[in-house]
Amino acid sequence: MDLDGGGNRRVYNRPGTDSSKNQKVCFHWRAGKCNRFPCPFLHSEPSHPPASATVNGSGNHKRFADDSGLSGQPPRRSPNFKNNHNNNWGRIGSKKAVRKTDKVCNYWVRGNCSYGDKCKFLHSWSLGEGFSMLNHLDGHQKLVSGIVLPAGMDKLFTVSKDETLRAWDTNSGQCTGVINLGGEVGCMIGEGPWLFVGIPNAVKVWNTQTNQELTLSGPVGQVYAMVVFNDLLFAGTQEGILVWKFNPITNTFEPAASLKGHALPVVSLIVGANRLYSGSVDHSIKVWSLETLQCIQTLTEHNDVVMSLLCWDQFLLSCSLDKTIKVWVATQNGNLEVAYTHNEENGVLNLRGMPDMESKPVLLCACNDNYVRLFDLPSFSERGKIFAKQEIRAIEVGPSGLFFTGDGTGFKVWKWTEPVSIS
Repeated sequence: MDLDGGGNRRVYNRPGTDSSKNQKVCFHWRAGKCNRFPCPFLHSEPSHPPASATVNGSGNHKRFADDSGLSGQPPRRSPNFKNNHNNNWGRIGSKKAVRKTDKVCNYWVRGNCSYGDKCKFLHSWSLGEGFSMLNHLDGHQKLVSGIVLPAGMDKLFTVSKDETLRAWDTNSGQCTGVINLGGEVGCMIGEGPWLFVGIPNAVKVWNTQTNQELTLSGPVGQVYAMVVFNDLLFAGTQEGILVWKFNPITNTFEPAASLKGHALPVVSLIVGANRLYSGSVDHSIKVWSLETLQCIQTLTEHNDVVMSLLCWDQFLLSCSLDKTIKVWVATQNGNLEVAYTHNEENGVLNLRGMPDMESKPVLLCACNDNYVRLFDLPSFSERGKIFAKQEIRAIEVGPSGLFFTGDGTGFKVWKWTEPVSIS
């Protein structure tokens, strides 16, 4: 690639609590509401979880689906949806507020609040415990629409509606190069050494190791979403889903299929349980077999654009401009149905999942009120909020507790912090 230079509750070891005598985990602690001191139950997950609860040996209690690799890399495991209606969804804390005052001071944002510490509004870009902001990097002139941190590299890549791709040095935080893409960027994903960037009427592809550059033609209009599974690249476009197959002999991507069925543009894609899931402006989610590339089910419970999809453990999560997040689970006959609906006050734009530093699953949920809300799963207890001057459309998860949020002013780097133990 040629570039032109350019509130997690704290965990306490309570006196007099012998975990060897009681291996039961505190139900209220899992929901973030335990106020017993000392508590007779565990305030941590069991030290030896069952093998089915781990991902790639990491020991994460719940797992978020990753896509599979290219260039002969072994596929990473996707979740298997089971007939298990988890009744804990949203049972406790779904309406819990982190704090009464959770609005950012507009005068502080502009740099001229005269109340200082006495101001009743927040003078911070976040609210909640267990995570903190490490850096705020500017450079893009419009909304950041994609963030990728390739594994094993010291570079982070961002794309924007300002038609550029920028490379950033992860050590110094400096922008090291800019590419003008000649079109507004709808999305970007990374897989192994490859970067895929969706622009109007094409997908731009770079190999970050060899500097090979490709342009995949075929899309009509903007490319809104992409996902990779094994050697297949799927792209959500105005006219459906286009599929390319990676050819390891020529080291290129060749047209493989076109999936039709949605009446309007496809704006979200995810792979899990040997299925492709697509969300559309037509308010529906379609389930596709990855073996036959045929649609096997259409989900119609949303009543506005399905903006983002996420596979977590045995569940599919979807969010929409209808102000809801829906949790789907498979029935006995294999079809998906809604197990839980979480309601927000604003349209929901993006979902990402990651474990915190205690390996507890956290959902990052961007809404069109310029906030990202952080929820514990499966309770949907609110852990905190992240604020921005403009809509946050890009969220990326990195290693070692890092995550990134991008808006119209640039992007911020965040990190989960280690819990504090008091003995």
